[in-house]
Amino acid sequence: MDLAPEELQFLTIHNILTESISIPKTSPKTFYLITLTLIFPLSFAILAHSLFTHPLISHLQSPFTDPSQTSHDWTLLLVFQFFYLIFLFAFSLLSTAAVVFTVASLYTSKPVSFSSTISAIPKVFKRLFVTFLWVTLLMTVYNSVFVLSLVILIIAADTDNTFLLFFSIVVILLLFVVAHVYITALWHLASVVSVLEPVYGFAAMRKSYELLKGRVRYAAVLVCGYLFICGVIAGVFSAVVVHGGDECVLLCLQELSSSGD
Repeated sequence: MDLAPEELQFLTIHNILTESISIPKTSPKTFYLITLTLIFPLSFAILAHSLFTHPLISHLQSPFTDPSQTSHDWTLLLVFQFFYLIFLFAFSLLSTAAVVFTVASLYTSKPVSFSSTISAIPKVFKRLFVTFLWVTLLMTVYNSVFVLSLVILIIAADTDNTFLLFFSIVVILLLFVVAHVYITALWHLASVVSVLEPVYGFAAMRKSYELLKGRVRYAAVLVCGYLFICGVIAGVFSAVVVHGGDECVLLCLQELSSSGD
């Protein structure tokens, strides 16, 4: 998976996007099946999650909610969240492994089929899982530092220094936005490394760190573009589907509550 430096220096974002778009065309049937069986359920679950949780949380926060139903609704929400996270975790790893393995097979001129991709997933799933745990640990530290910084910022606000407060907010936002984008790029690249090479966990993260050297700008543009597209899709889905389906979901919740009684 390593390229010579003289090849990498001519790599541009346009080249990366053009190559990425052309890859599925080399084996369309395989990518169609991967999309239908792994990627589509994952994307649908992410979007449908807001469709269910938004009206439920609004219902729980409503002052007109029957207190006797509150505990039942919270239990329903927690159960739904638990199964959602399990589904999200499983299909995220499975889709990553399937896509990376298929692309690697194409570049090494190996036979590509949906069955061969699925049969290869168990071999790399453990490595991918360990890498995911290390990334989760890194994100936990990141979020802890972020929360601590917010607490310090709130304490600093008591000094009534407007300039210092504004400067602190800008610096913290910039630093943590940059850190979040970099960690996202590190995470995705470490996942690719875990599939393609017999390394995982911290070793995969260190390998991805080495690969990102000199290409952080490209990674930042690609990650920001990816996050922007996801944000637009989620925003449109929320405006068109979620808010339009609040009454339907609430009626379903009421039926579930009444059937539970």
